[in-house]
Amino acid sequence: MTSPSITVPRSEERWSALQWGTLLVLCAALFLDALDVSMVGVALPSIGSDLHLSTSSLQWVVSGYILGYGGLLLLGGRAADLLGRRRVFLIALAVFAVASLFGGLVDSGELLIASRFVKGLSAAFTAPAGLSIITTSFAEGPVRNKALTIYSSCGATGFSMGLVLSGFLTEAGWRWTMLLPAPVAVIALVAGLKLIPKTPRDRTEGRGYDLPGAITGTGSMLLLVFTVVSASDAGWASARTLGSFAAVAVLLAAFVAVEQRTAHPLIRLSVLRSSALVRANLGAATFFGSYVAFQFLVTQYLQNVLGYSAMQTALAFLPAGSLVAILSTRMGPVVDRFGTTRVIAAGFTSLVIGYVLFLRIDLHPSYAAVILPSMLLLGGAFATAFPSLNIQATNGVKDEEQGMVSGLLNTSFQVGGAIFLAVVTAVVTAQAGSHPAGKQAVLDSYRTGLWVVTGIGLAGLLLTLSGVRRRPPSYGVLVASSADRDARREDELNRGAAEKLVTRD
Repeated sequence: MTSPSITVPRSEERWSALQWGTLLVLCAALFLDALDVSMVGVALPSIGSDLHLSTSSLQWVVSGYILGYGGLLLLGGRAADLLGRRRVFLIALAVFAVASLFGGLVDSGELLIASRFVKGLSAAFTAPAGLSIITTSFAEGPVRNKALTIYSSCGATGFSMGLVLSGFLTEAGWRWTMLLPAPVAVIALVAGLKLIPKTPRDRTEGRGYDLPGAITGTGSMLLLVFTVVSASDAGWASARTLGSFAAVAVLLAAFVAVEQRTAHPLIRLSVLRSSALVRANLGAATFFGSYVAFQFLVTQYLQNVLGYSAMQTALAFLPAGSLVAILSTRMGPVVDRFGTTRVIAAGFTSLVIGYVLFLRIDLHPSYAAVILPSMLLLGGAFATAFPSLNIQATNGVKDEEQGMVSGLLNTSFQVGGAIFLAVVTAVVTAQAGSHPAGKQAVLDSYRTGLWVVTGIGLAGLLLTLSGVRRRPPSYGVLVASSADRDARREDELNRGAAEKLVTRD
């Protein structure tokens, strides 16, 4: 006996307490996932000192989480479709809570890194399961856009507020940054058991398990993330790094071959024919990747060059996090009116301008004149682009494939973050190593890295603009081509059901 579905009719605007409660549980889990990606940043110096970790070992406190998260998202998304989204979500959330508690109590660097990997692994299952619960429970259009906007805003807020919370918690002790997610995850788990409804399994009965695809796909993602984050230590041109990249290429080729032949693929490759879906995933990789690298550089700049404390660093990022929290939940009507592509383009534009303005930094910058404008622009960028990317990636996808698409999108976010952070770090390290020591030399190396960050953001903007189509001229009668019809169909999906009704009228 299953509890009733919480699917919301297109015409219904008021949600029940159960619907709000379910969404709140899912938002709490995504908030914790995003929080863990960024919250450890300010605490790293304290962790290294207390656990006697070298710089290369300390990197794995961050990279271990990304390795588990980015490497297993494809498997997590498909597992949600086949095993049941509620079941996968709740089990993974329980593992996340236990790993959080364990990470805050260990006295070994190796065990801390292991706990971070397990937390990333559990997030690789909660993120796509949570997103697919929303997309299968709320009807496509304004209702789903509203739910996804609220959901995505919690992820964006969690990531942007991670440094802020880390600064406050590190003052009391770095272990609090590890322990804080545990009780929140337990509360969300208990609430989820009561609020997330059970759904029928009829759509997944009789479906096969793509074990070869799971092995090759997950293996390629794990090896790719591992190779990228360890390349700075081993050397980008070293035999180990080049051999690992070659192995990644072989695994990816094997994965594609398996997916083309299996009856029940981990990823149905034909979904990549959707230009909107492809742009959303590439946009996610460049947007998140550029910002992860930016946040890393700015944190180092504020503490190593300007001498900021952990608390001061947290307060420096506070305007961006506050703006995300205020604006992101209001993006649903904006997306309904203008479509996802234009809103994403606006977010990228704000992002790139924020990066360019930050290039004015020096050894004695005015926070109000130099740093604050960039923080506000980046907060606005997160508030607009994150919800829109989620909406664009999941619109027009069948319910039984929402977990798959959600896993693909989250993989783009995390793998993009790992790859671009590693690239920017390598550029900064090479620049710093070719100049004499000193704050000015360090600043110059950071500025070079910021130029690379700006270039990544600009590439994402140009990619997004390629999807913005001009309206046809108003004069005469035009015969629509198949491309024009496809373009209009894509715009209808992205704008939502409300706008489609107005168009038909």
